Amino acid sequence: MSTLENRVNELEAKIAFQDETIEILNDELKTHQKLISKIQRQTELLAEKVKESQSSDFGSEQQIEPPPPHY
Repeated sequence: MSTLENRVNELEAKIAFQDETIEILNDELKTHQKLISKIQRQTELLAEKVKESQSSDFGSEQQIEPPPPHY
């Protein structure tokens, strides 16, 4: 019985360690997911600003610059 009890105790210890490890990894995963979401939103906002900037620059360039002489 002693060996069986030792094996059960060892398995319980391993399970407890695995539970703790899984909880730590889950917390890290949550943190990284929040960071990824934030970075994605910032990238979307930056892309919108670049697109707006390009469209406004394109429109203003056409109005400011006269067409080339060969037109």
